[in-house]
Amino acid sequence: MKASYGFLALSMFLVLNACGNANQINASSMKTAHKSATWIKEHLPANQRVEFETAYWALRKQLKDDAAFLKALDKKNAVDVIELAKSHFAAGKAAGAADLAAYDSWEQMISRQIEQRGLQDPGSVDPKDKKGYPRVDYKMHAM
Repeated sequence: MKASYGFLALSMFLVLNACGNANQINASSMKTAHKSATWIKEHLPANQRVEFETAYWALRKQLKDDAAFLKALDKKNAVDVIELAKSHFAAGKAAGAADLAAYDSWEQMISRQIEQRGLQDPGSVDPKDKKGYPRVDYKMHAM
C-alpha cells in the first residue's frame, strides 16, 4: 500500500515538473528549441508575438554556432529572449554591424517589422495555384 502511494507521488511530481517549464525554451536540440519558441509565440499576447519572433531570429542570425545559440536560449522565457536580443542589438550597433545600421533603436526595428507584416496582403493568391485542379473530396453515398 505504501509503495503504491510512493509511486503515485513520484509520478505526480514528474508530471507537474514536466508541465511547469512550458513557457521556457527547451534547448536540448535545434528542433526542440524551434518547437518551444513556436509554442511560446503562439501563447503570447498579440502585441508581443512580433517582438519575440524577431528577437529569436535575430539571436539566431548573430549566434551562428548551434551550440552557442542553444546555450544562450536554454531555459529562457519570452521576456528573457527579448532582453538578450536587445543586448545583442546594442552590442552589434556599437560595433557598427552593417545590417543594424538602418535602425536607430530596437523599438524602431520592431516597428518596421510590424509595418512590413502589415504591408503583406494576407489574402494574396499564389499565381502557381490553379483554379481548375481536381477535387480530392467526394460525395459519400449511403450504401
